[in-house]
Amino acid sequence: MKILVAVKRVIDYNVQIRVKADNSGIETDNVKMSMNPPDENAVEEAIKLKTSGVVSEVVVVSIGLEKSQDIIRSAMAMGADRGILVKTDQMLEPLAVAKTLKAIVEKENPDMVLLGKQAIDYDCNQTGQMLSALLDWPQGCFVSRLGVKDQTITISREIDEGLEELEIQLPAVVTCDLRLNEPRFASLPNIMKAKKKPLDIISIDNLSVDTNSRVKYIKVEEPPVRKGGAMVADAKELIQKLKYEAKVI
Repeated sequence: MKILVAVKRVIDYNVQIRVKADNSGIETDNVKMSMNPPDENAVEEAIKLKTSGVVSEVVVVSIGLEKSQDIIRSAMAMGADRGILVKTDQMLEPLAVAKTLKAIVEKENPDMVLLGKQAIDYDCNQTGQMLSALLDWPQGCFVSRLGVKDQTITISREIDEGLEELEIQLPAVVTCDLRLNEPRFASLPNIMKAKKKPLDIISIDNLSVDTNSRVKYIKVEEPPVRKGGAMVADAKELIQKLKYEAKVI
């Protein structure tokens, strides 16, 4: 059984996001970048399945600049077998990412595709669902527990009413929640070994994928600064302010 894991290079979650001076986007120059956190959970789950003997090969794929090799190497240091970088200078929308992943799936023929439930940069939460539709594969989203038996996977996912348990036939697309597991830290020996693992670089132009943007970003701005609060003497004054100043009641 082969698993394909899609990972994205994003601004590290500990970094304070800054808008460019010309309001054209988010500042990424000289900013620490790392693997998208939910994608780390996807890598960890794939490696756990390999360790248990269910999976024979874990392939990691990323789409982006040549610098994205660093997160692929990080995934291989965690235990993935090999990596694929689809090189592009464009900022791809979820549909273009899904179409690109579909092309890779058709080349690799995996039994399962694992992704993070969403990326922390644009929070679109669309790629996994779109990929499932393009492949015509069943999908399991926001998975917090995953089990594999023969050609069936069992998943648990949070919904408004509690936990939902589902059975899905392989091949399938699964998006991973942060509650699924605790990603491991790569040891120094494994980091050194990852440098020797195979990493194929493919130009997105060679995949004949439609990457045209459907959305145009006009302006990016920081949220307005919140005004300071005010102390009130009693409940009566609070009601007066809510009614006549804030006009919320």
